[in-house]
Amino acid sequence: MATKNNTDIGFEKQIWDAACVLWGHIPAAEYRKVIVGLIFLRYISSAFEKRYKELIKEGDGFENDKDAYAEENIFFVPEEARWSAIASAAHTPEIGLVIDTAMRAIEKENTTLKNVLPKNYASPDLDKRVLGEVVDLFTNEVNMDGTEASKDLLGRTYEYCIAQFASYEGTKGGEFYTPSSIVKTIVSILKPFNNCRVYDPCCGSGGMFVQSEKFVQAHSDNRGTISVYGQESNADTWKMAKMNMAIRGIDANFGPYHADTFFNDLHRTLKADFIMANPPFNLSNWGQEKLNDDVRWKYGTPPASNANYAWIQHMIHHLAPNGKIGLVLANGALSSQSSGEGDIRKNIVQDDLIEGIIALPTQLFYSVTIPVTLWFISKNKKQKGKTLFIDARKMGYMVNRKHRDFSEGLQEDGSLGDIDLLAKTFEDFQNGVLEEKKGFSAIATIEDIENQDYILTPGRYVGIEEQKDDGEPFEEKISRLTTELSDMFRKSHELEAEIKEKLGAIGYEI
Repeated sequence: MATKNNTDIGFEKQIWDAACVLWGHIPAAEYRKVIVGLIFLRYISSAFEKRYKELIKEGDGFENDKDAYAEENIFFVPEEARWSAIASAAHTPEIGLVIDTAMRAIEKENTTLKNVLPKNYASPDLDKRVLGEVVDLFTNEVNMDGTEASKDLLGRTYEYCIAQFASYEGTKGGEFYTPSSIVKTIVSILKPFNNCRVYDPCCGSGGMFVQSEKFVQAHSDNRGTISVYGQESNADTWKMAKMNMAIRGIDANFGPYHADTFFNDLHRTLKADFIMANPPFNLSNWGQEKLNDDVRWKYGTPPASNANYAWIQHMIHHLAPNGKIGLVLANGALSSQSSGEGDIRKNIVQDDLIEGIIALPTQLFYSVTIPVTLWFISKNKKQKGKTLFIDARKMGYMVNRKHRDFSEGLQEDGSLGDIDLLAKTFEDFQNGVLEEKKGFSAIATIEDIENQDYILTPGRYVGIEEQKDDGEPFEEKISRLTTELSDMFRKSHELEAEIKEKLGAIGYEI
């Protein structure tokens, strides 16, 4: 049945409330690291404790055998890092040092997390009384029993907190978080499968991989069968992505360090089955002048003022022979003709790579207000020479005054949720059975796109939605509407005269 929405708050709000206790007590730049580190520590300790009790109950003496945890995709947590040790020190002046020591102990036991976990809890800037209160909240208010359901819920909590940080931090928040509804739409359309390679060259906190893993698990009940590759240039965000993967039990190759994808491609030889990305919108000064003859610019050198087509071509370069891309781009990339972008787009279209374009509604992002579009690029399209255009700008619903979300699952009225409808529209197109819907979907040939000067704005192809005939004859409707308009004009004049009279009475003439 339908999932109410992707922004429901419940369990995760308890953790966010704990985070808010810290608000105003530490520098803003440190805030995110502190709370994300505590979420990580609390969860892996809970998962460890549950497994520890299971092994004690089995009575075979394996409770201190690291392999007994690894086989269940659970971190082995040394004694000094277990939440019980942290909780007991909550109201001591050493609580910050205790947490930092726990982080170091976990890194020592798990080399993939070396230099990843935050170790800033002993900082003089962090009020230890406040930190102790937060630890109490995590101990007493947040129940993590370590079940698989809780694991998924914890992951959702983690994403929720990241989303809140994105909201509070403004546009910079978008550097590491892509709203769940957008990720789910991309994944539902691409449908990553078992034993595939998934890549994100600007992976942020790794949300694309989480949803891919969930898709494979949902369709095969076999976790860990996709190979994950990512890269991130921001040091803190790279660390966050590593923690996010660890919390989900996803083995990911993010390279040995954070690095700029254009200048230091850490996966140079990778040919991916699926590439999913939300690159920085309209990135300027990205270093084009030092990469003029790069092998990746097969369709033309991207302009120095905007990296949109650099990202697109980088991803195409990394595609396997049957590979597919789903990415988010600002709408300007659909029609821009400046600095050779129109020629690059033309060359990509003529190479029959554009499988589909979806115009998204506004307010799906927490921090970005400009209109955005989903691009789907395929090396070996099922429908040769054809592209699907979808205008989804009227889809979704407002969760609150600021944020829109997409529905999913079967709705109460029997209709498909937004995400499912978009995925089915794509599937029907690929299978050659799609019935185009004016104002929503249209199939265009390369020649059709050429006739539009290679501009890919969906509205040019889908047209305007047909209005339902209300059965009222045209002459009668015009007569009724003109009468109503005449009445409104008369009322307007009456109000105008009344206002002039009242202003005149107090000495103001118009």
